[in-house]
Amino acid sequence: MPRKAAFPAFALAISLLSAFPSSSQAREDKSKVLTFEAAGTTSPLSEWKGVPQGGPGTLFLDSMVVHEGRYSGRIERTAQSPLEFSAFALPIPIDFTGDTLELRGWMKYEGVADYVGLWQRQDAAAGYVAFDNMEQRGLKGTADWAEYRVALRLMPRAKSVSVGALLAGPGKLWVDDLRLYVDGKPLAEAPTLVRVPSPLDTDHEFDAGSRVEVKSLTKAQIENLVVLGKVWGFLKYHHPAIVAGKRQWDYDLFRALPGVLAARDRAAGQRAIAAWVASLGEAPPCSPCVEPPKARFMPRLGWLSDRRLLGSELSARLLQIYARRPNVDEQFYVARIPNISNFEFTNEPDYAALKEPDAGYRLLSLFRHWNIIEYWAPYRDLCDPDWDQVLRDFVPRLLAARSRDDYAATMIAQIARVHDTHANLIGPLDVRPPRGKAQVPVRVRFVEDNFVISGYGHARLGPASGLKVGDIIQAIDGVPVEALVESWRPMYAASNDAAQRRDMARWLTKGQPGAVRLAVLRDGATVDVNAARVPVDSLDFSGGRTHDLPGPAFRRLSADIAYLKMSPVKDSEVAEYLRGAAGAHCWIIDIRNYPSDFLTFELGQHLVRDSTAFVTFTTGDPRNPGAFDWGKTLSLEPEKPYFDGGVAILVDEVTQSSAEYHAMAFRTHPGAVVVGSTTAGADGNVSPIPLPGGMRTMISGIGVFYPDHRPTQRVGIVPDLVVRPTIAGIRAGRDEVLEAAIQRMLHRPVTDAERAAMVVGATSTP
Repeated sequence: MPRKAAFPAFALAISLLSAFPSSSQAREDKSKVLTFEAAGTTSPLSEWKGVPQGGPGTLFLDSMVVHEGRYSGRIERTAQSPLEFSAFALPIPIDFTGDTLELRGWMKYEGVADYVGLWQRQDAAAGYVAFDNMEQRGLKGTADWAEYRVALRLMPRAKSVSVGALLAGPGKLWVDDLRLYVDGKPLAEAPTLVRVPSPLDTDHEFDAGSRVEVKSLTKAQIENLVVLGKVWGFLKYHHPAIVAGKRQWDYDLFRALPGVLAARDRAAGQRAIAAWVASLGEAPPCSPCVEPPKARFMPRLGWLSDRRLLGSELSARLLQIYARRPNVDEQFYVARIPNISNFEFTNEPDYAALKEPDAGYRLLSLFRHWNIIEYWAPYRDLCDPDWDQVLRDFVPRLLAARSRDDYAATMIAQIARVHDTHANLIGPLDVRPPRGKAQVPVRVRFVEDNFVISGYGHARLGPASGLKVGDIIQAIDGVPVEALVESWRPMYAASNDAAQRRDMARWLTKGQPGAVRLAVLRDGATVDVNAARVPVDSLDFSGGRTHDLPGPAFRRLSADIAYLKMSPVKDSEVAEYLRGAAGAHCWIIDIRNYPSDFLTFELGQHLVRDSTAFVTFTTGDPRNPGAFDWGKTLSLEPEKPYFDGGVAILVDEVTQSSAEYHAMAFRTHPGAVVVGSTTAGADGNVSPIPLPGGMRTMISGIGVFYPDHRPTQRVGIVPDLVVRPTIAGIRAGRDEVLEAAIQRMLHRPVTDAERAAMVVGATSTP
């Protein structure tokens, strides 16, 4: 993650892609809609889409409070309003070209509890590729009319942009005079985009279904499908016609499947696949040809010469295609994100209209995901050690899935074999155990090899459950917790045990609403507690997601100690943090959370006296899919003022991705000490992977290493001083990790005044 994450954690959950006008049509003027002055329509709001859909009871046209003209748009929410936010959303086809797309508009807001913002989201065939909703600017409270701007690089693969304004939480927002600019000029003046239709636009043979049905499988069919999956993926990233986007490659799979399924043995399967490959035409001779890779991480292509696996004809054809692979910087189905270098898969359709993906589409999901990992995952060597066996295992499992839930659950199990905490199924994650939409109103954390009550998720219902902070959960409805955990483990994608236990603890008590019996260990004795699960949406577990101190981002715990937690930081306030820390003997930087802003360089440059390297990336090669070599190394360049006190960095199992990256940078401070326990071990910008049925997963899309090439993935940030919370400390409301850091840095016990300044309350409610 060289700079900011490629995709935000929060994106508006809407589907606004539909049919787009061809480039020959005149560009529709949306200015009247954007300024809420669309006279002559049934309603000036008629073209705006509400988020949540329809914005029930929250979106209004206002003729009393305006910035200019007759009308403004108003969003009004209370604590009882549906979901977490409401927004105006206007979809606009991208039939124009340029480098930067900017939304400008005026906002006025009143009594806003969470935040307001203009927003812009660019969408490609597979989903959004760029997004900003101003959340990080922290606009809340009350403010009069002012102009705001949201600018994003215009993504080459984007087909539409949705723009508007949003309000999160209770409050009122007025928005008016929205305008779009391309490279600083009004949208109307932007050059017209001539978009050449691809097979994704013109080939519709299997839009309604693959027409593949499989009721049972023979061993020979499984083996032939495994070979087909490998060959299909190899061709996708090596054959010039597919690399150039001249075929709807998903639909070509459906055309090949009947012949392969009809083959009764290995030899017949080889002939069927060879005939299909031959139908694509030969790869033209290359001049010059791509040189074989010489990389740190080489592609696994020895199977191309395995004539027992492929047969002589198919092997020869594939070897020739490999020798003639195209010399390109970008492929149709995979491209490198500029300035970051992880890969994006925005031309992979997600077939969201298929609510129940059939057998062919389920195999497509397996083959797509498996081959993206095979060729474009920088940490493929850390996946299941027999990645080929994963393909073999999941062919029959996915074909046996008889419902959307079965399909989703099977994909979750496959994704878990990647062993990447970034990798999970976005969409129907509810199918992962334990299933249900209710939960006991307590927070649970894995401490001292036990699942321990660490707090409450509801001020009244939590204590009323009969469970106490420090209770160790031993069984749920008579089933030992460890038995539950072992049965769930294959469904929890994680880089390491720390992250996996973290996620299991969060959902341990989830299930169906109503009574549940918990056996807990309390004061050395087993106690049965008859509790109740309540709807999850009535609970607040946000306070238990991080383990930092409550309160503001920065404070002085004493004259000796400055404290900064990364969860609410802002890069615009770094100078203020530095002034506040001046003169402290020790600066505690707490990253037991996820940074709200990107301070790697803004703060890190004040922690080094000399240019100091802190990270090296690996980079893939579109000419040699599956090869990854060492890329650039980034350094912190010193900037005054320099903080010359000691630095302690706090980490634990919630320290993940950007948090781990920040820890790598900040530990370059001379004498810095990392205190805590194993982090989540998932570093690097994420690359989303669309899957049939409107689902998606992700991978850590860029290899992140220390400059001496020590790994971070699955390993995490290794502390210099290992300190883990204890059950006794949780009961007492102590932050033992922070206390240990202070003792290490100052060589003295923590004072009562410093402990009071921490304001830790393990039993407190959100």
